[in-house]
Amino acid sequence: MIRNLLSAFAFAVLGYLVLASNDFKVIAAGVAIFLVGMFFLEDGFKFFTGGFLETLLKRWTDTLSKAIFSGFLVTSIVQSSSLVSIIAISFLSAELMGLPQAIGIIFGSNIGSTTTAWIVAGLGLKVKIAYYAMPMLIFGAILRFFKGKMTQGSGFVLLGLGFVFLGIGYMKEGFDTLKDGIDLAQFAVPGLLGVFAYILVGIVATVIIQSSAATMAIIITALATGQILYMNALAVAIGANIGTTVTAIIGAAASNDNGKRLALAHLIFNAATAVIAVTFLQQIASLVNVVAGVLGIAAEDYVLKLALFHTVFNIIGVLAVVPFNARLVAFLERQFTARAPGKGVPKYLDNAVIELPEPALAALNKEVERLYKKSIKILTHALLLHRHEVWSDRPIYEVVAQSKQSMSVDIEAYYRENIKMLYGEILRYAVIAQGNMDEVGQHRVFQLKLACRNIVEALKHVRELNRNIVRYLDSQNSYISAEYDSIREQLATLLREIHRIRRKPTDLMALTQIEVIRADVKEMDRVVNHRIDELVRSNHINTVMATSLMNDSAFASEIILNLIEAATILWIKDEDIRDLGLGSKGGNV
Repeated sequence: MIRNLLSAFAFAVLGYLVLASNDFKVIAAGVAIFLVGMFFLEDGFKFFTGGFLETLLKRWTDTLSKAIFSGFLVTSIVQSSSLVSIIAISFLSAELMGLPQAIGIIFGSNIGSTTTAWIVAGLGLKVKIAYYAMPMLIFGAILRFFKGKMTQGSGFVLLGLGFVFLGIGYMKEGFDTLKDGIDLAQFAVPGLLGVFAYILVGIVATVIIQSSAATMAIIITALATGQILYMNALAVAIGANIGTTVTAIIGAAASNDNGKRLALAHLIFNAATAVIAVTFLQQIASLVNVVAGVLGIAAEDYVLKLALFHTVFNIIGVLAVVPFNARLVAFLERQFTARAPGKGVPKYLDNAVIELPEPALAALNKEVERLYKKSIKILTHALLLHRHEVWSDRPIYEVVAQSKQSMSVDIEAYYRENIKMLYGEILRYAVIAQGNMDEVGQHRVFQLKLACRNIVEALKHVRELNRNIVRYLDSQNSYISAEYDSIREQLATLLREIHRIRRKPTDLMALTQIEVIRADVKEMDRVVNHRIDELVRSNHINTVMATSLMNDSAFASEIILNLIEAATILWIKDEDIRDLGLGSKGGNV
């Protein structure tokens, strides 16, 4: 209720200012157009995710320094620290990187976000930027309607740049004409009071606009037209840095623990940077003058010096905080203890990254692996086996021979509570995610859905198998008991082989193991049928036992084929080798 009232009040004030002042209307329109441009840029670069961006962030983060550089480079390219943060959160959630590396990306992203100020100050105000904006908008709109993903992405990027440049032009025009009626510089506040006052202005402006880049664009155009003094502009830049963490915290409120950790890390970093910047403001300003001279920036070019200040004090912040990164990580992990998700609740599927192909695929892959692990737990119990014994180095026949004690297994209840909802959530997420993917990504999503189906089908088959295992292992007929032990041995051997595949052998070794298992299944069917015939002819088992054994042998074969297909999809990483393995079963994926 209070939020709605505040929103209504803000709209009323904005409406009054727009109607009362033509100059304010032009500036506000410039800010709005600039923000639209930033949104288009972010959407445009999402078309290029799944390639360079994720590859760089995933592979160049093994050390903290590489993570910082990667965060800086990618943010400088895409001009969106929020997009980089989303990718970092998704990789952290999917356990593709650790918390120290993700924090490093956030640190680097903070430095990379300062390149927006350089674009505005160095390009937006130095040339007739609106003149170049028009062709970008024209060609961007045309490319937007092409079918190719990269072409559409290029169209969005051109539209984004066009709107950004057009917004800068409007803001500059508004401040230029505003100066004829009122000089805002006369309200400058000197001394420490002025520093804190303008820091507050930067915080409030960034929280309201929800974009530190837009705040910097406003302050740079105001500085260029003389509507604000240089030292006050430096304070606003510090405030914008603090304000952007507020938007990150708001966004992380509904996120998972990893999102909250990174948002808090962002806040701590920016707060520490702000304290350093305020404490040593004069010294940093003097350093900026020295660096500006080295870079050939004129002494009176306060616009470029403001952009330089924005970069310098963020670099200083990184240098000051990095030595304490290990302590920061330990603190964050204590503050947000990961909670185990509910029985059928997804752990890795994050709607915040569903539009980004590579992170969405990583999340799906992890969740399907989790579905497999949950299913294997009940599957081994249904065979009256324990996973740690199956995974051990003991001979399988010994494990099976010593594991005959009946377990309390309700497969139907376990499926309802642990599998069914999770399976449904994976399918829902997959359907939405593949809408943002190219043909290769969609093919991979289809394979993951196929893996889920195979896992669930294996559970349904073992449900039927479990009844007769429990029934016949306690039978006085040693022949039927031995046959069911043989079925359990075959399935336990399969589970052990898949466990070895999961421990990351080479893809070719894994494929070889899988093909051996497939061949064994075919041979097993032939041998079992022959053995059942012999047992019936010799009256060792009756026809009821024979029928059960025939059906259960078929179930066992189906379980094996289901699980090796799921294993092929999940743990053979090379696409060509994986497709070869799936194709060799006689069907097409």
